[in-house]
Amino acid sequence: MELWQMDVVGVILLSDGKELKCLTGVDDHSRLCVVAGLMVRATSRSVCDHFAAAMRIHGVPQEILTDNGKVFTGRFGYKDTEVLFDRICRENGIDHLLTAPRSPTTTGKIERFHRSLRTEFLQSRTFDNQQVAQKELDAWVVEYNTVRPHQGIGMVTPMTRFTHPGISLVGPEVDTKALNEVRSGPDWVSRRVGANGVVGVAWQQISVGRHRAGRNVDVQISKEILQIWDGKELLKTALRDKPGEVIRKKNASILKA
Repeated sequence: MELWQMDVVGVILLSDGKELKCLTGVDDHSRLCVVAGLMVRATSRSVCDHFAAAMRIHGVPQEILTDNGKVFTGRFGYKDTEVLFDRICRENGIDHLLTAPRSPTTTGKIERFHRSLRTEFLQSRTFDNQQVAQKELDAWVVEYNTVRPHQGIGMVTPMTRFTHPGISLVGPEVDTKALNEVRSGPDWVSRRVGANGVVGVAWQQISVGRHRAGRNVDVQISKEILQIWDGKELLKTALRDKPGEVIRKKNASILKA
């Protein structure tokens, strides 16, 4: 085992409108999901508890790659301090690698995992509480790791590649083009992300991140939920808190692979 990529994302929506955070981690070589732990708040202690549990299950990696968020490192604060995550890495002989400050993330494989998480597990879903959400997430992770073959690792499962690291990446040719989906009709609208990273739809203001400012996104509308899509990536799921009529500036796009 060489390298794990880790990140914290806010992706799990509860039925009361609250959003849980999730510590995610994948093994760089095999794409195995080594951790997907839910938290009410991404504190140093809760992140490190999930991190420690992942190492107890999967072993200690040689390297870990994260962004420079405060739960992961204190190297870029006012004072260079050792946070708990860095201390755990040091005490276990793990090289903690960081993406460059104020630059786009290089944790591409964990971002690809997030895309699968949103589109395959979270689409149009809310959960009653954290315990229910974690149980169902754990079941999805087991299927992700052991059942579904992945094109990027030669059409084997992540667990197969994790336990047999020398397996060839050469696999059968796969057509990765998704079927075209026409995003039109009463269930879809298009919006432009504002300079502050916010999308206004159905009389609600929903943040999708400042880095997406100026992008055109598609919004799928149901009676209770709004889902914001950038191409084939599900960015956000939000409960509707305004029952008013949706203003349709224009139809959404035709999605092409």
